[in-house]
Amino acid sequence: MLHRAHNRFDAQELWQQDHDHFLHPFTHFDSFRKDGSLVLVEGEGCYVTDAHGKRYFDGIGGMWCVNAGYGRKEIAEAMAEQALQLCYTTTFVDVTNAPAARLAAKLAALAPGDLNHVTYATSGSCAVDTAIRLAHYCQARRGEKNRRYVISRKNSYHGSTYLGMTVGLRDGDQSEQFRYIPDLVHHLSAPYPYRRPEGMSLEAFSDFLVDEFAAKIEELGAGNIACFIAEPAQASGGVCIPPPGYLTRISELCTRHGILFIADEIVTAFGRLGHMFASQDEFGIIPDMIICAKGLTSGYIPLSAVIYSDAIHASISAPDADAWFTHGYTYSGHPVACAVALKNIEIIEREDLCGNAARVGDYLEKRLAELRSLPLVGDVRGRRLMMCVEYVKDKATREKLPDSCNISKRISNECEAKGLLVRPLGHLDVLSPPLIMTMAEVDFVVDTLRGAILKATEELTAEGVI
Repeated sequence: MLHRAHNRFDAQELWQQDHDHFLHPFTHFDSFRKDGSLVLVEGEGCYVTDAHGKRYFDGIGGMWCVNAGYGRKEIAEAMAEQALQLCYTTTFVDVTNAPAARLAAKLAALAPGDLNHVTYATSGSCAVDTAIRLAHYCQARRGEKNRRYVISRKNSYHGSTYLGMTVGLRDGDQSEQFRYIPDLVHHLSAPYPYRRPEGMSLEAFSDFLVDEFAAKIEELGAGNIACFIAEPAQASGGVCIPPPGYLTRISELCTRHGILFIADEIVTAFGRLGHMFASQDEFGIIPDMIICAKGLTSGYIPLSAVIYSDAIHASISAPDADAWFTHGYTYSGHPVACAVALKNIEIIEREDLCGNAARVGDYLEKRLAELRSLPLVGDVRGRRLMMCVEYVKDKATREKLPDSCNISKRISNECEAKGLLVRPLGHLDVLSPPLIMTMAEVDFVVDTLRGAILKATEELTAEGVI
């Protein structure tokens, strides 16, 4: 039952306090100055409620993360119980706590292949930093200290620390107002099938991407490359599902040349594609490391982890009196966060939320595909509960609409008015709902989104844009 928490709040006061004092992640100052924030005060299941009492279906799942849904009493109780029993311990050097140890064992059991070792961080961004530092450390401990370069892809997103933003490369992220680390990271083309060269088949596109990686290895020298990092399915860069065979061939190149493969599963892990981890079950690869966050705790508390292989651990822990892994955070392996993750994973397994994500996600794919016939829709893509719609001015040429149309926000605003939250990203609207979504809720989401797209089409036609 909803608790009517919004009755306890002054909606205007909260809006003003937020407007005057909170610098939000990725703030667009002109629009924020005028419109401020949507103030959310309550969540239950797949729904959130704002300070005025209006209820919305959360098609964003918080931020790709509320996999088990809002208002889970079991998770709150696990959090409170652990906070009362032991709210914090350091995990530096040789101190641990029970939830951190149990969670590490559980993640090792769930991860593919020989990924049997875990190090913790507090966010996906920090875990990316950890994975890259671990890659550098491992290569150095193997006697290959020249292996420093990181290979990534355009259109990728790997967090908002300086290193994370340097590794990622979405349009607009590396703005001239920030300075980034030069020459450390080299970016390959994005596996973005919809915008592949005109007339190129998917198979030829996969060949092109693999050949490009091989050429980059030749250019830099394999002995200078530490790691390759990739989201198995690019998330914030446009929900790009790679062409068939691409990831397995990239993985083979990495193995052949001694390059560590880091799979950034911050979005895809813990059920979003219908699997606990997508690397092997969805894409047929076993990377050297998997980064996870978001769905690890279903967003109830910040926690992330890097799960890495026996081979890496053997290298970094080989006998050496002077060997120290001098990296970690105050809150690495925080007992309350780890207790939440254990309870969250228990719920995902007990309620077969991966299975539900597969069944309902397949239906979401099918229903969203119906939108392809609409004039503004250039592409509908994704996998299961990780989907997006890309809008274009001209379907034949794939020409984008002018930025001034603010097309994704225009459509998301209309959805919001109808009780649906979708995430606007440039010329895309993204969906990543909780894994507990039902078939009936899929129908509501798609029908509402269709109505919003049709309304935007009418407006843009009247404005002479299309």
